[in-house]
Amino acid sequence: MGVTPATLVAHYPRLYHMAEAGSWPGILRHGLLSTSSLLDLFEVQGDARYALESSHRPASRKIEHRIHGAAVIRDQLPMDDKGLVRALMDGLTPKAWYELLNGKVFFWLSRARLDTLLQARAYRDKRQTVLTVDTARLLERHAHRTHLSPINSGATKPVPRPRGRDTFLPLSDYPFDSWRAKRGVRDAVVELTVERGVTDIAELVVHVEEVGGGIEPVTLWA
Repeated sequence: MGVTPATLVAHYPRLYHMAEAGSWPGILRHGLLSTSSLLDLFEVQGDARYALESSHRPASRKIEHRIHGAAVIRDQLPMDDKGLVRALMDGLTPKAWYELLNGKVFFWLSRARLDTLLQARAYRDKRQTVLTVDTARLLERHAHRTHLSPINSGATKPVPRPRGRDTFLPLSDYPFDSWRAKRGVRDAVVELTVERGVTDIAELVVHVEEVGGGIEPVTLWA
């Protein structure tokens, strides 16, 4: 049981994160923050916060702050309440699941999975900012806040895969060998998450680009 950082790095030397186009300057200033951490920073409270953090977001939402400027909270189009009700276990509610996800920053361990998301109908015509991150550097600093998932936890379409309290596991508990035997290395881990965010992301990225929308990619950081 469990997987070491060295094994993860050997199989997945790079991690990938898709952010809203134009978000790189804000990420440089504040780090790559979870939705909940970003709402804290922008002092969003009350009903406005509940709508963004505790319920489904059918569209991306812009938030603004007198000091920090503007940021965009991404939509949750691949997921909905109906699918979550079918998928959730352990007595979890859709509200609890949204709050769980919003407390994390997510990375793909496969460029192929990122490319699939970029080509999805909801996103293929839009520009996106893609961060490529050095796995070894991230784990050196944040392994204690890192969890792994065997599914796309933010999707219930087309099939609402079962999910619950054990969907996200620390490296020491994640059954990597079992999933590798069933699926192969590429799909043994689907998501890597970091609680609250990665404030030092600028020291961990190896490449940042803007892609999509039928326009040539533009390198923002290398």
